[in-house]
Amino acid sequence: MKVYYSERFASKYKKLPREIKLIMRVRQKIFFDNPFDPKLKTHKLTGKLGDYCAFSVNRKYRIIFEFIGKETIRLYSVGTHDIYKN
Repeated sequence: MKVYYSERFASKYKKLPREIKLIMRVRQKIFFDNPFDPKLKTHKLTGKLGDYCAFSVNRKYRIIFEFIGKETIRLYSVGTHDIYKN
């Protein structure tokens, strides 16, 4: 699977606590193997983010992404539930 990172994702990732980054690595490995693994709670978003999906890093943090091809995704943003508001 090809993965692209938006500038927004990269910027927000840099600001995350170290422990969240460590959890993210594990979750991303699961995601890259199977984006719809039940552990990730992957779901389609609605409203202005309706073209995107999200999956859980933990109870507090999420990653927003989009499929841009059959085997290609773009990670759009990462953060707490507040990322849905921006």
